[in-house]
Amino acid sequence: MTSYRQPGTVLTDHRFTVPLDHDDPAGERIELYGREVVAGGRAGADLPWLVYLEGGPGFGARRFIGTQAWLGRAVREFRVLLLDQRGTGRSTPANRQTLPLRGGPEAQARYLAHFRGDSIVRDCEAIRRRLTGGAPWTVLGQSFGGFCATHYLSAAPEGLSTVLITGGLPSLDATADEVYRAAYPRVQRKTEAHYARYPQDVDRARRIAQHLAEHRTVLPNGYLLTPEAFQSLGALLGLGDGSHQLHHLLEDAFVPTPAGRALSDAFLEGVQAHLSHAGHPLYAVIHEAIYAQGKAPTAWAAERVRAAFPQFDAGRALADGTPLLFTGESVHPWHFEADPALRPLREAAELLAAREDWPPLYDPRRLAANDVPVAAAVYHDDMYVDTAHSLATARAVRGLRTWVTDEYEHDGVRAGGPRVLDRLLALARGEV
Repeated sequence: MTSYRQPGTVLTDHRFTVPLDHDDPAGERIELYGREVVAGGRAGADLPWLVYLEGGPGFGARRFIGTQAWLGRAVREFRVLLLDQRGTGRSTPANRQTLPLRGGPEAQARYLAHFRGDSIVRDCEAIRRRLTGGAPWTVLGQSFGGFCATHYLSAAPEGLSTVLITGGLPSLDATADEVYRAAYPRVQRKTEAHYARYPQDVDRARRIAQHLAEHRTVLPNGYLLTPEAFQSLGALLGLGDGSHQLHHLLEDAFVPTPAGRALSDAFLEGVQAHLSHAGHPLYAVIHEAIYAQGKAPTAWAAERVRAAFPQFDAGRALADGTPLLFTGESVHPWHFEADPALRPLREAAELLAAREDWPPLYDPRRLAANDVPVAAAVYHDDMYVDTAHSLATARAVRGLRTWVTDEYEHDGVRAGGPRVLDRLLALARGEV
């Protein structure tokens, strides 16, 4: 283990090996990385552990500097483990470069089926026993990390002292189709709110989409920027400052050139930073699989359900002269044609979309008998996770306390930092 310092903290790198398939402990093993963080003056203290599960799927734990965001509040009383979930960050990678080592698309799809929340929770249990000596720990789950935490309550509550969830209470039984049927109206509301804030962006977005419809446009990394891909920048609208980020991106879109107005290099570079999956390919590959339970395939649910919302069709908006609607957190088959980081994974993704034997993720009976203190921040009109689904789950988990707020968007635990974590701890402890 390597230890080093940042302002106010001491960090220690940990590496763990776990089975790829926990039901086959003698089989292939993969490596997980976790970064331990403790307050600078308490490195040798006997502190309870808190493990942080990042949102996603497919993102490594956030790289903090010192006591940024919620971490400063956490290290006042916890030893924190920032876990890179399997396949992410410094854990054994799963991407277009490494997955061919598995074999062809069928072998890759079998491998990737082990990267959902159920496997992540079993990883956590293996790590917990090594780090805490068997003592239960606190879990803080952001977004998809909250999905994992909810599974944790179903599968291994004995490992938990407290569960804190931010923007990540999943439906216990909604299919991927139902998730996206609820999502598209929320995304439309967020787009309309953005245009109300920045009315000049209505024309800007239409002009950009029209240009993309008429000119084949390739980003510096080889990503094919179509009108549909441009619409997916709407994922920003679920973040606290996302509307402002989108506005600043759009206002610098065009520059004059000898051949006429063209999309600027700065705009294309900025779009690439938001759209490329090179740093988190698992987000796209297993995105719909995180909702899958039972025999029903996900079958590109977001793409199929979008047909029921024709107002999101870019061509129709351009033809009718109506505002272009952005889209949100959804993955489509065209992602695997447009993005060079995903193109080699298209066949494996197709096989995962067709899979019909996904194990269940949640146990309603066990959740109804829960005795682990649980507190969840539910954002009033969260673009990424349906509020009605979250509140239904909150009612189904015995003893779960909610903080429903419209002060923050989906990234409240980062934007609100210490205040959000402090409120959840107080709720879980019955102090408020």
